[in-house]
Amino acid sequence: MKVALGQLQIYWEDKQKNLEKAEACMQILEGKGMELFLLPEMSLTGFSMHTERTKEKDKETVAEIQKLACRYHMAVGIGWVKDAGILCENHYSVVTPDGEILDYTKLHPFRYGGETEYFQGGFELPVCRYQDFSMGVQICYDLRFPEAFQYLSKRADLIIVPANWPAARREHWMCLLRARAIENLCYVAGINCAGDMGGQYYSGDSGLYAPDGRQIKAEELRLPEFSEAEKILCFDMENNTDVCRDAFPAKEDRREALYGQWLIR
Repeated sequence: MKVALGQLQIYWEDKQKNLEKAEACMQILEGKGMELFLLPEMSLTGFSMHTERTKEKDKETVAEIQKLACRYHMAVGIGWVKDAGILCENHYSVVTPDGEILDYTKLHPFRYGGETEYFQGGFELPVCRYQDFSMGVQICYDLRFPEAFQYLSKRADLIIVPANWPAARREHWMCLLRARAIENLCYVAGINCAGDMGGQYYSGDSGLYAPDGRQIKAEELRLPEFSEAEKILCFDMENNTDVCRDAFPAKEDRREALYGQWLIR
């Protein structure tokens, strides 16, 4: 499967300009036969707590990105904000030309950054099948909570981690992406934004990690209007998760009944 990670600087709270930037990327990627294009968390707004400006009731972002998916013949991973009533939800959808095949709600709102004041957490770990991969999603701060990754990796061999992860904690980001790949013996794709946004600097550090923790080498693309930190990382992936798990069957030694007893106490 041909996958591209869009490490982009997000125009702050400007959905239209960000949609135009995503389309400019997709124009380039279509010529390379790309099948899946993944964008960061809150792809069209940045990590804004101004939910009165960013929230939507009727999946407007998903509808717009489906039009682009049809036009450029690829699936897209897109982050958006759902109006859930009193609080909102931080969503990420995988959208094909035929429609949405996955819709995930961030489990762990980022209390340190004030997200818990405006967002409620989700309860489900959906998985979708696309090309040769079963895919799941964890969003940004979810990366710090390994339990959900273990449950997700029972069904998913590629876990997508879109983020708005500040440069101040970049070492944590890179370390945890690699660790989650190793622990779960699956592919982990981290897609972070880059540049100055909303008073924060984001260093990007996006990457794709193999089930053995190895960072897979990418072909890098840049658009003329990109800032220094922005780039598109392109990969031609072959799913060998089962081979890796057969060669090193660590997941077979998990004692989940025992772990469950500890949780109850």
